[in-house]
Order: sequence, then structure tokens, then C-alpha cells
Amino acid sequence: MAAVWAAAFPVVSSLGPHRVWGASACVGYLCAAVAVLSRRSLGRAVSVWIAGIGAVLAPLVVLVLTGGAQSEVGVVERAGLLTVRQGTPYLADPQAVVEVTPYLPGMALFGLPGAVVADGWEPLRYLGDARLWCAAAFLGCLWAAGRVLGGRGTGQLVGAALIASPVVALPLAVSGVDLPLTGLLCLALALAARHRPVAAGLALALACSLKWTAWPALAVVAALLAHRAGLGAALRGTGVAVAGTVLAVLPSALLAPGPLVEQVFAFPTGRGEWETPAASPLPGRLLADLGPFGWYAAMTLLAAGGVAVAVSLWVRPPAGLVPAADRLAVGLCTAFLLAPAGRFGYLALPVLLSVWARLAEAPSRVAPARSRVVATGSAARPVLVGGDR
Repeated sequence: MAAVWAAAFPVVSSLGPHRVWGASACVGYLCAAVAVLSRRSLGRAVSVWIAGIGAVLAPLVVLVLTGGAQSEVGVVERAGLLTVRQGTPYLADPQAVVEVTPYLPGMALFGLPGAVVADGWEPLRYLGDARLWCAAAFLGCLWAAGRVLGGRGTGQLVGAALIASPVVALPLAVSGVDLPLTGLLCLALALAARHRPVAAGLALALACSLKWTAWPALAVVAALLAHRAGLGAALRGTGVAVAGTVLAVLPSALLAPGPLVEQVFAFPTGRGEWETPAASPLPGRLLADLGPFGWYAAMTLLAAGGVAVAVSLWVRPPAGLVPAADRLAVGLCTAFLLAPAGRFGYLALPVLLSVWARLAEAPSRVAPARSRVVATGSAARPVLVGGDR
């Protein structure tokens, strides 16, 4: 199925990086399918690595070396360069849509390596590609979340399969800018599920300083903390998250308040000077295309959806990692579907959250318990050896 889906990209996509990914991933998935049919015990592991090479490593290397990427990669790299030069990632007077920076200032961190090596040795400049640092942040967050959860889950093989799946492999190869946000949200949920409000707040602050689409996670994490660790823990975590986000955004808000509001909030919602390229035919976009009345109708439905999710958090707060991830996924799906502008690709984020949470909380397989009879006087009792006691 993944191979068929990847094979469609070279045929239907108008974006060069997507066609490159589709061709490479299709071959990788087909070879992985052949490997998994092997009866050898290593067939499944080999298939996962083949899929990872074909869907992640090969297209990423090719696209980095050739400079092929979605436009947002260049936007992030320019944001890093502008931050070094002027202290803010926003151009005061953008002349084209590609000069708009629709991200909060934290996203410029992934463009800083490119700014550092911009004038350096030619081969070294490849290390400035923002995708590499976005991928490193994403994988690092997933690793850290696994450590927080105590190493639970179905193992490294399933984690590698998730990374090799189209929902991760495609954005990792062609763009990657949403992956750090996803990884930080996973980490924040894991920390909240383990009653660590301050650390969860710090992870949330980092996520919320990248894109404002992370802000719904504040309510979900607060509800999870309140249910698991009490109201005081929820207030501490939320306070740290809000304070950290304000500190990260404040310099740009002071240096360039107009460009920040115009590019970060007005532009993505279809109210900016430039039309956003995020124009998939989702319900909110179709409504907005009807004119001002349609735009207000979409925003009203979006607000109503947010209120409904907030009420559900109050009435029935999530009790664990999986319910919290699902509630956040529902909120994000509602936002992406009803926003006046959006892409189908945005829906990968809530899907990834729900899938990751289930994998992270899946019980590890344990060896079947063996029993032996231990004589104690005239009686005998069974004693379990190994397994859960």
C-alpha cells in the first residue's frame, strides 16, 4: 500500500522534491515487501531498513546535494540568517510570498547552522540544510520521550518502521519543518504523563515558539497534569510554558511587531497581503473562497471546534498518554480542517501523535512465566519464576 501511494507522486505531483521522493520511496517499499516475505527470522528487520533507505536516506541525500526542497526549507534558512543579522527573522517589506516567514521566532534556530556555514567551505554548506537539523530534533525528542516513558513500547524495530512510513518519511525528506514541533509535543505529553510539569512546560515552550499551531497542546497537557498530578502541577507546567514562549517571542515582538503579526498570524489565515500557498480544498478553505462571509463562517466554526475540545477536556480530562494524544489530535484535525487555509499534509501531525502514543504505551513482550513447586513442610506452593509477579 505504501509503495502504491509513493508511486502516485511522480505521476500527479507538480513538485520536483515530491516526485524524487515518490520514485525512491516506491522502490524502497517494494524491495521491503519482498524482504518481509522471506521466512528467515531477519526478514522483517531487513525490510524495515530497506524501507528506511529507500524512503528516507536516499531521497534526503539526493535532495540535500541537489538543493531540492519545498520552499519552507529556504524560508527557515533565511530566517536564521536574518536573526543573526538583524535580531528578528522577519523582513520588514517582503516583495514576494517566498519572503514571508509564517513561523514564530523559535523556528529560526534550525536556520542558524546554515547562517554559520553560509560563507564556509563548499562541502560544509550542505550541513546547513535546515532539514538535517529538523530531523535531528525530531529523532532526539522521540528518543528522549522513550527514555521518559521508561523504555516501554514495542521496540526499536517498530520505531524504525514508523520513521520509514510515508507519514514521517515524506516530510523528513522534502521539508521537515513540522517534525520538530511534532517531536516536542510527543516529549511534552510523555513528561506530563510521568508527572514532570516543569520539564513538560519547557518542552511546550519550545514547541509553542515554533508555530502557533502548537498552542492547543497547552490545554491538553494542563488537563493531563491536573488529572495525574493535581491542579498545582498543571499550573506550574502551564506557567513555565507560557513564560518560556513569551521570552522566546518577545524580542521579535519588540523589534518587528507589525511584520510578526502580518506574517505569522494574518498570512496563514488568508488575511495577509500575500496569498498563502496552503490551499488544499479542505472545508475551511472552501468556505473562505466564498468571500468575507465564508471566511467569518470558517473562523466561527473553528472557534466552536476549539470550544468543544476545551469543554471535553474539562468534563472528561485525559487520564493517560494515549487519551491525551488522541484529544490533541482531534483538536489539531479540527483546526486544520476548518482553518481558512491549510494543506492535506498538515493532517500527518495528528496522525503521527496518535500512532506514536500507542506504540509508546504498548506493553513490552515478556517471556511466559515458568513455575516450579517449592515444598514448605507438608504443603507445596507454586512460585513464579520470571515474568510479572
